[in-house]
Amino acid sequence: MMVVGIVAVCVVLAVLAFFVPRLSRRPERGTQRTLGLGSRAGGKAPGVLGRLFSKPFRSSSKAVGRSGSAGRRARSHMPF
Repeated sequence: MMVVGIVAVCVVLAVLAFFVPRLSRRPERGTQRTLGLGSRAGGKAPGVLGRLFSKPFRSSSKAVGRSGSAGRRARSHMPF
């Protein structure tokens, strides 16, 4: 369920970044901030469990950043 949610957020951010690049920064940062909270909370578990619990949040945060930058990059390559 979380995977579907992250994919949906990435798609929405990519589309938003393509159509309104400046306005896409704030939702992207907010999403990354929320995922960072989850990563920090998961990282408080002891030892290997901390890394295991925080990894999905870290990789999701990277995916959100990549999708936003890809939308802005695609917009910059358009001829108009």
